[in-house]
Amino acid sequence: MQLTRVVAATGSIALCLAFGGAIAGGEAVQKAGVRLSVTGRLTPHALPRQGRAPVAVAIGGRILPTEAGTLPQLRRLAIALNAHGHLEYRGVPSCGRREIESSTSADALAICRRSLVGAGRFSSDIRLPEASPFPSRGRILAFNGRWRGRPAILVHIYGTDPAPTSYVLPFAIRFTRGTYGTVLEAGLPSLMGDWGFVSGLSMTLGRGHAAHGAGAGYLTAGCPAPAGFPSAYFPLVKTTFTFAGGLQLISVLRRSCEAVQ
Repeated sequence: MQLTRVVAATGSIALCLAFGGAIAGGEAVQKAGVRLSVTGRLTPHALPRQGRAPVAVAIGGRILPTEAGTLPQLRRLAIALNAHGHLEYRGVPSCGRREIESSTSADALAICRRSLVGAGRFSSDIRLPEASPFPSRGRILAFNGRWRGRPAILVHIYGTDPAPTSYVLPFAIRFTRGTYGTVLEAGLPSLMGDWGFVSGLSMTLGRGHAAHGAGAGYLTAGCPAPAGFPSAYFPLVKTTFTFAGGLQLISVLRRSCEAVQ
């Protein structure tokens, strides 16, 4: 089995979630003093009408208060991918949560390099008692693994402010029917205690691997254009952000593709 390098927005497979990123073409939703701006793109634009090919999906956004005040803590995040896309975790070596839970990014990579399926960054606001808030940033590594007996993406988060700290955030992989075929879900109730407020995340998933003696992609997709139509405009991804207190913001990004034979 051969691991190819992780990439973003190329012909290889990628799913990028980057809050604060600069990806053109977005949608903003707001409610109860919170504004969520989400942007995204699909690469390549030309996809097969029949079957699937490796793709890159880039999603970016920012969470801001609509007025003076503080944001509630992010408690849950769900990313639903269009049913014309497919995530294939089989054939990728699995990494155990305990192997990387208390480690630096370098150590986690050394231990589970063969399971690497992505990388990224995170940012948060740290609010300590009797101190002014300050930003904290760190590195994300995503590994193929399992969570509670089910397929998952284990997101290893490592930061150095206010002190060196590591977390493992499991994104459970769930397959469903309807418009969206794959859902990635993660809960963040105790990720950063009471003092950390997530203000940004970036996660790029992407790798090639071997399956049945041939090259395969971690994420593939086709273009859902009906017969006789050269292109399609469709809901690419739906993101659901749930905050402390039950506030929920949902954003749907719609994109187009060109159908090729």
